Amino acid sequence: MTLEQELEHGLAVLGLDFSAEQVARLNQYLALLDKWNKTYNLTAVRETERMVAYHVLDSLSALPHVRGGRVLDVGSGGGMPGMLFAIARPDWQLTLLDANHKKTTFLRQAVIELGLDNVDVQCERAEALQVSAPFDVITSRAFAELAEFVRLTRPLLAEGGVWAALKGVYPYEEIAQLPEDIRVVSVQELKVPGLDAERHLVTLARA
Repeated sequence: MTLEQELEHGLAVLGLDFSAEQVARLNQYLALLDKWNKTYNLTAVRETERMVAYHVLDSLSALPHVRGGRVLDVGSGGGMPGMLFAIARPDWQLTLLDANHKKTTFLRQAVIELGLDNVDVQCERAEALQVSAPFDVITSRAFAELAEFVRLTRPLLAEGGVWAALKGVYPYEEIAQLPEDIRVVSVQELKVPGLDAERHLVTLARA
């Protein structure tokens, strides 16, 4: 199976109906990630064929469980999940945040080459970010433990907004360490095509 076939098969398994243009952008994003990764060390996954499941499908598996609007992706790194969400949902406004200059340089170039007008890239630490309006959703993937994620981004979340953290195994200990004024909305088990590992989406809100 080619990379393109693996991607299209994975999207079908996830029940995601993408246009030909969106699929082309996903493939272009993979090519950019692979190219820049050789120099910028954006991800520990070196093989392009593994990036399909480990990054693209892994990120997109959470998409049906995330509501849109203004979305902040904290510690975006190579653009997971924020860049994938932006390609999938052109009606959402995404801010991709990372404190690593090399990673945000890649993200800005990817935004240009992919022709995405719904993405803003910020090179800043989460606790120092200044925004004109708070976010409906704050997401992250492999960024920090839940309590730290909430602590660093609490001022950035809109009233009635949610945190959506992509995790591996069920984070029992992290949930137990959450502040009393934070409630768990849901913990959704995710099945990622081509990935034999546990994945969960933890959605949190103010109590």
